[in-house]
Amino acid sequence: MQSLGIIGVGELTESIVRGLRRGGFTGVIMVSPRNTERAQSLAADCACQVLQDNQAVVDCSEIVLLGVRPEHIGSVAKEVHLKPGQKLISLAAGISLKQLRTDFPQADCVRAMLSCAAKLNHSTVVICPPDAATANVLETLGQLVILKDEDSFELATVAACMNSWFYFLLHDLEQWLSEKGLPADEARALVLGNIKDCVGSAESNPGKSLQSLGWAIATPGTFSAEGLAVLMHQPVSANWGAACEVVLDALLTRTRPPR
Repeated sequence: MQSLGIIGVGELTESIVRGLRRGGFTGVIMVSPRNTERAQSLAADCACQVLQDNQAVVDCSEIVLLGVRPEHIGSVAKEVHLKPGQKLISLAAGISLKQLRTDFPQADCVRAMLSCAAKLNHSTVVICPPDAATANVLETLGQLVILKDEDSFELATVAACMNSWFYFLLHDLEQWLSEKGLPADEARALVLGNIKDCVGSAESNPGKSLQSLGWAIATPGTFSAEGLAVLMHQPVSANWGAACEVVLDALLTRTRPPR
């Protein structure tokens, strides 16, 4: 099993490491030392090696996972030198393959996107371009989505942002139930349970559109239909679409500050 080096030890990369170990990854994992507390926690819990600096991580790893924020890519690129053909998996949103190949000219660059649900092995794992070695390392972290082009990857990034937005929608629904007198624990359980019901039904009916599944429940004369009529009259979806457009525009027009 190949060795994996982590540059940038934050919440997401910690989740990935914990998910890898939970999923059976037995290869050597080396982490950079800058977030000392988190790095030491991974060393204790996940048998990771904390090396002295980022270059040491690169030197000792067959695959490097780059988990720093996009604005820090330039400084890392000046600091480390990858070996010819060394695999570099970037988690930096909005940093294109062209940019990565310019900054790390020796590396074989791949983009990936995950959520912190990786630690539970329930993340959507998006990879671009298709790469067997990257898929082999990350496949235990959840459902693989392999994309051939970066336009699709940027749209997948917008979809990943929806992940955070969903929490606010669920919060509002939970809050409404609580304000009407339902205990908070029961309100949370009902909202999350209904979301799970929808996801389970949608996954078991891949040939049906999501809208058709909704119409099958909100048939004329039902209480669901009455509520839906209000939602259709005042479509919140317009706001969601606007939010998606803002994120996509930011991704496509991102210019990194000069190094």
